[in-house]
Amino acid sequence: MAAGSPDFEAANPNDDQFYRCVDVRDPSKPKEIGRWWLSGTRKGDNVAPPPRHTLDKGYRAHNCNVYPQRPDRMYLCYLDGGMYIMDIADKSQPKVISHWTNSPPYTGFTHTAVPLFDRGLILVTEESTENNAKDWPKLIWMLDARDETHPVSFSTLPMPPVDAYKNRGGRFGSHNIHETCRCRPPSSRPTGVRHLLQRRLRAFDISNAYQPKEVAAFVPPAPNGSKLGAIQLNDVYVDERQIVYTVDRFSGGLYILEMDF
Repeated sequence: MAAGSPDFEAANPNDDQFYRCVDVRDPSKPKEIGRWWLSGTRKGDNVAPPPRHTLDKGYRAHNCNVYPQRPDRMYLCYLDGGMYIMDIADKSQPKVISHWTNSPPYTGFTHTAVPLFDRGLILVTEESTENNAKDWPKLIWMLDARDETHPVSFSTLPMPPVDAYKNRGGRFGSHNIHETCRCRPPSSRPTGVRHLLQRRLRAFDISNAYQPKEVAAFVPPAPNGSKLGAIQLNDVYVDERQIVYTVDRFSGGLYILEMDF
């Protein structure tokens, strides 16, 4: 989990979350058995604090993804700190295997990392956090992770023209992708469903990882009562029947979609 703790005093108030591993085999008595944080983000660390980004959103844990194919690995997104591949074979002593970041020159807020194990790839998303595309571009990156000690970015999923959307209200940029393994993994079909935080749900054909292509999009009108006057889709989930669920982050509620591509 990504969380804070009363015994962790952040060096900067934006850096108040880190990775915690919690044993819940006895649900009535959960207990922490391991933790990891970026050195320099806690008061008392014998390391200089990390440099702040122009749009300072914090060096803190956000998504901690672990998959049944590799239960000894965690794919940790640390917002302005980038993405870490962690060895968690020993739950009490998490260890960094590798680190990937694109900021600077980009503006941070690494959100979600989803490995496609059978292809040696990792999809890494950023989150748009500023209205009117102030933090443009916010992208989804394709990483070659055949050597997990040295992930290399080599392509991004295509985006619609920023000028067509930046002034329609709210944020415009990426957020997250379908990331669970309860249904068929994203890599088992040629389309990787990805959610674009602002305006639309998008689906991509990533069979050629070097040239991802958009194959479908869902752009509903602004919900009734929207304070922004625009759709602001914020999450996506695909179930075992390939039914897609997505939600508006303000007033739009839940959309349930059937894929026809």
